[in-house]
Amino acid sequence: MFALVLSEYADVEVNAAHAANLLLVHDIVEIDAGDAPIHASGVSKTELEPAERKAAERIFGLLPAEQAARLRDMWLEFDAGQSAEARFTKALDRLQPLLLNIKVGGGTWRENGVTEQEVVERYGPAIKRGSTTLWHAARGLIRAHVDGTPSR
Repeated sequence: MFALVLSEYADVEVNAAHAANLLLVHDIVEIDAGDAPIHASGVSKTELEPAERKAAERIFGLLPAEQAARLRDMWLEFDAGQSAEARFTKALDRLQPLLLNIKVGGGTWRENGVTEQEVVERYGPAIKRGSTTLWHAARGLIRAHVDGTPSR
């Protein structure tokens, strides 16, 4: 839904349906492999990558070859982050947990002792790369959260 609703805020024109598909394929692999907050202690990207590759091979291996190749290509497109849609979907992939953490008063940020600067450094580049407009809005929400201003 994020891709369909927020695609007008991408820095360049994106195909919202393709972006939604990239997010779905990305998420189905994460569901199988497991996902961890980017700031959770004890979980490294180097540990998650092999698990995600194995999950992708398993899931896509259940499908007919042509369909498996198409979905694998979408998964790789998201991961590479080179196309306009992939940059935008990576922005949305970072934006969603940011919004959830703000909505619940800090959530996993508070649990993991994440500072405002760490939030900006960990979420900002990916969001900004796909949508400077969404990053400016998110940055304002982060600032309001830190200042104790209620979010809407």
